[in-house]
Amino acid sequence: MAFILFCGAEMHGKNIDIKSPNGSLKVNIELKDKIYYSVYAGDDLLLKDCSLSMDLGKEVLGQSPKLRNMKRGVINESIKREIPIKNALVKNSCNTLRLNMSGNYAVEFRVFDDGVAYRFVTEKKGEIDVLQEDFTINFPDNYLAHISKTSGFKTSYENPYSHVRTADYKESDEMSYFPVLLETNQNYKILISEADLSDYPCMFVKSTGNNGLKSVFPKCPLEFGEDGDRSLKIEKEADYIAKTSGTRNFPWRFFVITDDSRGIVANEMAYKLAAPCELEDYSWVKPGQVSWEWWNGATPYGPDVNFVSGYNLDTYKYFIDFAAKYGISYILMDEGWALSTRDPYTPNPKVDVHEIIRYGKEKGVGVVLWLTWLTVENHFDLFKTFSDWGVSGIKIDFMDRSDQWMVNYYERVAKEAAKHRLFVDFHGSFKPAGLERRYPNVLSYEGVRGMEQMGGCYPDNSLYLPFIRNAVGPMDYTPGAMISMQPEAYRAERPNAASIGTRAYQLALYVVFESGVQMLADNPTLYYRNPDCTEFITGVPVTWDETKVLDAKIGEYVIVAKRKGEQWFIGAICNGKEKEREFEIHLDFLKDSKNYQMTSFEDGINAARQAMDYRKKDTVVKSGDKLQIKLVRNGGWAAVLK
Repeated sequence: MAFILFCGAEMHGKNIDIKSPNGSLKVNIELKDKIYYSVYAGDDLLLKDCSLSMDLGKEVLGQSPKLRNMKRGVINESIKREIPIKNALVKNSCNTLRLNMSGNYAVEFRVFDDGVAYRFVTEKKGEIDVLQEDFTINFPDNYLAHISKTSGFKTSYENPYSHVRTADYKESDEMSYFPVLLETNQNYKILISEADLSDYPCMFVKSTGNNGLKSVFPKCPLEFGEDGDRSLKIEKEADYIAKTSGTRNFPWRFFVITDDSRGIVANEMAYKLAAPCELEDYSWVKPGQVSWEWWNGATPYGPDVNFVSGYNLDTYKYFIDFAAKYGISYILMDEGWALSTRDPYTPNPKVDVHEIIRYGKEKGVGVVLWLTWLTVENHFDLFKTFSDWGVSGIKIDFMDRSDQWMVNYYERVAKEAAKHRLFVDFHGSFKPAGLERRYPNVLSYEGVRGMEQMGGCYPDNSLYLPFIRNAVGPMDYTPGAMISMQPEAYRAERPNAASIGTRAYQLALYVVFESGVQMLADNPTLYYRNPDCTEFITGVPVTWDETKVLDAKIGEYVIVAKRKGEQWFIGAICNGKEKEREFEIHLDFLKDSKNYQMTSFEDGINAARQAMDYRKKDTVVKSGDKLQIKLVRNGGWAAVLK
């Protein structure tokens, strides 16, 4: 009896360690009144006495935990990525630990050389109600947090980043959606998000009021009411955040951890933790660039335009001709192609979508149609109809929620679209969290403060995107402005839309930012007038064999090199906090003994005032060469090496 009591006490108060493959990261787990864990990088304590639990009403998983047994393991594999927006092969190497607890549940940990993840696993009969999940992390010091504050669960996920000290972040302050980025006083960077999200709401976080963060979740909606043609009003909510199967894996909560800013940009954690692809054949999914009419107001003009431009047949044919000339895969028909936003089956007679699809096929250009999520929900047979019409993909907008119902909506859409060989671009959407691996026809998500915000989209905010939003998956930022301005001079609106940042900055965005569908947001008229820039943009792939982050500093600058076949592209962008920056780029990633013809675009001598100023250069380079490049404020540098 003494032995049994001793073993029981030992299992209840057990202290367990798990390290990363190279030993650089360690998680210490303590089973006390709750399940606690702390995260170390070497001897540095990064996260202290964090807790996890799940409230099922009749019981709380993780409360007074009793360990039945545990199982350690190793994962060491290379995965061929379905849509390689960063690398064709993803290295997945980690040590694993599964804690099987009394009460038919487990907690799984995975520790990588660049991060830590955990999730709940349950083996309960029937359905369960999850009333709340506790994700509480505590900081041993006053960290700098980069967050996107929101006043409620209804949000477009496009708020600018706020930069707050964790000790100053109050419990009464607004919450934030994921991803969240922390900078520690020991020079570590910690990116926090979730993966393998299915049949469960997105997590939000807010301050604990004591130098920490804790989870908050939207309740599951039960009843809806009318709220215009774009959305529904939630009129009744459940007391739970999810009603779900009692036997399942719950979402991963993960931390990318590195002492080098480049590691945040280069990480593929969200993909590695996502569930495997569910499509037997996805060879029909064709990522590509898209010519888009909304940002420029569908207003081509000039001597070659002998028709009244607008949302009409002649204008869309003009867009198709432009796309065909430059090898652009698709055109997007945004709001206005249908007679009513509520009716996806009756095209606007001024547009004649059937003729546009026919003409596009003749020219080798696919057509993408915009829809509100509510229209899709009310007409779920439109996937078959659009496939029969010959549509290539759909852009679905204004979800603006991430409760369990809406998360399931994304999955239903992805599955039904795949059945009819349509790709999906989600706008008004939450961040990527694994669905794009299960259904590779999900090519991009918005959920970003992108260029549609006009003057509200500026490099001082956008320079955080490679380290936060784009660091967890594809991002539809909609770059490509041909009218460039410095912030103090910005005066623009559609149809003469403009961007903040230099022309070279805009070109570099196509190399730096990642998306399975990459927009050309500006007017074909302006692209025709800038053929050297247009040829560069349309030559940049949207999928890659290899990505190398050459230099980076969070929120200030990033330089990446990407390979597609035998070609390399380099993109560099910076914020506006310094008048100019100089960098040395080492070309040691190029193959030995080969010369490369390099065409580069750099900020012109007057770009700090007149952002349109740029210089194009042609040079020959080889492995081992060093390039000296200069970026002005809000500037960029871009090159292709053949």
